[in-house]
Parts: sequence; C-alpha cells; structure tokens
Amino acid sequence: MSTKYFALLTNTGAAKLANATALGSHLAITQMAVGDGGGSLPTPSTAQTKLINEKRRASLNTLSVDPANTNQIIAEQVIPENEGGWWIREIGLYDSDGDLIAVANCAETYKPQLQEGSGRVQTVRMILIVSNTDAITLKIDPSVVLATRQYVDDKAIEVKSYADSRLSAHVAAANPHPQYAPLNSPALTGVPTAPTAEKNVNSTQLATTAFVKNVALQKEQNGADIADKSAFRANLGLS
Repeated sequence: MSTKYFALLTNTGAAKLANATALGSHLAITQMAVGDGGGSLPTPSTAQTKLINEKRRASLNTLSVDPANTNQIIAEQVIPENEGGWWIREIGLYDSDGDLIAVANCAETYKPQLQEGSGRVQTVRMILIVSNTDAITLKIDPSVVLATRQYVDDKAIEVKSYADSRLSAHVAAANPHPQYAPLNSPALTGVPTAPTAEKNVNSTQLATTAFVKNVALQKEQNGADIADKSAFRANLGLS
C-alpha cells in the first residue's frame, strides 16, 4: 500500500538547505501555511512553489528536533478558534524570504469558526526528515503566536527543574549569602550601620559611634563638657 500522506522538501528548500549546510549558515523557517488543495486531497510535489489553494499563513509556534529521531524536525502552528471556515488538506513551510521550503498533505479536517457554533483551537504539525537539522533555525515573534499546552507544560518542567537545582545548590552551600553577616558572627566587616538611639535609651539596641559620642565625656575637654558641674562635684564629695 502506497503512502497517502507525506511531507517533502521542495526543490527550492533542498537547494537552500544544501547551501546552508555547505556554508555553515542557517535556513530560517518562519511561517506555516495551510490550504484546502482546491477541493480535493493534493499530492505534494518537489516542484511546488506555493500551495494549491492557500487559506491561511502565519508565524510558526515551534520548530524543534524530534527527540526520538534527530534527523526529523517538527514544525507546529496553532490556529485560534476565531479563524476558520475552510478545510485543511495541504501544509507548507516558508522561510524568511517567503520561499516554499517544504510541502505536505494531510488527512482532511474542517476548521470551523466560532460563528458556526463549533469553534476550536486547531494545532497543525508537520514532521519533516532532513539530512542536517543543525542548518535549520526558527525565527518567530513571540508576541504574535499562541503556545500549545504541551509546549507550555514542557517549558514549565524546564523552569521547575532549573529552579529546583538552584534551590538545592543554595541549601547545600555553606555560606550562600556572603554579602550578609551570619547570625552567629564573631565580627562584622566593612562599615555596618544602625539607627542612632536617643541619649536616655537603656536597652539592648546597638550603640552607634554617634550615640557614644553624644553620651560620653571627651577627655580633651577635661570636664568642660559636664552638663551640671555643681552636681558632679557634690557626687564626688567635693565642695
């Protein structure tokens, strides 16, 4: 039984990929288009430069290497529920120059609109076998594309894994905050500061140098800075 649904590089796509591989540059795949094939299931051709009857073209959501097969790339686009009203029978990938790089057919599916009473978000995916996945790159504007649930979940797992590893390293570190003095610190370094207490305060609050200067007698004053000299002499038993 012959294969009914398949994807292939167009002549333009094959030439551009070979050139990118030879020069060590990248082929930037930026958009995916879908069409209805003109009313019947089309057969993809390497000679194609456009879809038979394009219905929608927009930025890709993701372009990644298949983790199960490193020679396969997976291109994905999400069509929102407010767009549709046509059949999807053909798919095309376009580069940043607007050239058709790859083309595929697919099982016929109708994309309804909300106005028809049965709107839905449609994910369109193309899996393409290439000789050098390193020569292919994705360029998108994140502000104009939707994310699939799987993509969001995958990124959430990546972020959680990163956060967990950072937290584990933080907990295991003997001194994770070298910029702060430990609670049981034998000595403070640098020039730490603290609020200056009033003169009559009697508590466990830290005494700053400003506080000490305000309440201490200065030896070079030789008693001249005593506020009540008469009381001072009386306390010493002096007349």
